[in-house]
Amino acid sequence: MRIIELNETSKKNILENLLKRSPNQYEAYANIVDQIIKDVRNNGDKALFSYTKEFDKADINEANIKVTEEEIKKAYQQVDNKLLEILRKAKKSIEEYHTKQKQNSWFDASKEGIILGQKVTPIEKVGVYVPGGKAAYLSTVLMDVIPAKVAGVDRIVMVTPPDTKGEVYAGTLVAASEAGVTEIYKVGGAQAIAALAFGTKSIPKVDKIVGPGNIYVALAKKAVYGHVSIDSIAGPSEILILADETANPRYVAADLLSQAEHDELASSILVTTSRKLAEEVSTEINKFLESLSRRDIIKKSLDNYGYLLLAKNMDEAIEVTNEIASEHLEIMTKDPFMDMTRIKNAGAIFIGEYSSEPLGDYMAGPNHTLPTNGTAKFFSPLSVDDFIKKSSIISYTKEALEKVHKDIEAFALSEGLSAHANSIAVRFDENYSN
Repeated sequence: MRIIELNETSKKNILENLLKRSPNQYEAYANIVDQIIKDVRNNGDKALFSYTKEFDKADINEANIKVTEEEIKKAYQQVDNKLLEILRKAKKSIEEYHTKQKQNSWFDASKEGIILGQKVTPIEKVGVYVPGGKAAYLSTVLMDVIPAKVAGVDRIVMVTPPDTKGEVYAGTLVAASEAGVTEIYKVGGAQAIAALAFGTKSIPKVDKIVGPGNIYVALAKKAVYGHVSIDSIAGPSEILILADETANPRYVAADLLSQAEHDELASSILVTTSRKLAEEVSTEINKFLESLSRRDIIKKSLDNYGYLLLAKNMDEAIEVTNEIASEHLEIMTKDPFMDMTRIKNAGAIFIGEYSSEPLGDYMAGPNHTLPTNGTAKFFSPLSVDDFIKKSSIISYTKEALEKVHKDIEAFALSEGLSAHANSIAVRFDENYSN
């Protein structure tokens, strides 16, 4: 990996290069996605089955698109008991963490006859997209489904691409069953997003779609937003490690590589105040690459979006860390908790040398569906909040309204809204009685 000294020019170039990975930069795919969405919206299952045959080489139809109880039972027989035990441990951690996020309705009554409050209601139907392709994403199933269950969502509809035999990976089915998915459909890509957004004969329309996917899935979610809600438009995975001379170079190298193996567009960045550490990390990366199974993907990722950034001091290191706003941020410094207090932008923060990013992917409990491509500046991790909606509650007695009615009428008239003013005034018109 290249070692680059930070200055205004290098900072600008790096940020521009990282932004190339954003789904918003792939408008060339948008026309294809729009055509798929239009086709599924107009032709329903016919289009859905046709695209599944074209892209996934699977013969899916109305009779076999939905995963059956028998298929789930068979999946349990295929999954190792040790893996099942691990899935259940992870489920427990994720449930415990997200239960703490749960919100309740509240009401506040005053002596003046005013009741104000907030009613919290779960979303009724949620669609969860689970990728297939280069890897199996059991952890994604747990992370996307469990918060919805904790929130109280009644119907959780999962879609995931089948293999060429029309089957879904057994581990994915078991994870879905353990997490509490209501129903599972064998379909992926932009066509699956369109089906969830508009409904077909086989697949129900949902109110919100969550879950990561490839560029077609990301652009499809962007296109259907407004017809349904979405969690975010996820980009490629990324990690930034903030470290000083006290960091273990072997640990830093291993953690950078853990994200680079996701795909060629993944980004792995070290920001450090120590040139010695940067050089040692580079050496350790080369050693690890000799034995890692996905080294070809890792090399492309590091060549295009991997950086060892050398800062003059910790102030500059933290400044660029906040500017990049990484999905995953690890802090390996002399005083990581103090440095953490200065971090403004990050999806998930891992503190200390034994808090490696994969801990968050699988077992710790916080959600691993996180904002990418700098969107941690204004987005948060997936949470129970994503599966609820809030309604304001307002109740005034006549006596309470009487104290403010003239103010409201004046306010409305100042905006030129006489009907608004009249709606209040009519309640105090002496010429009118109930």
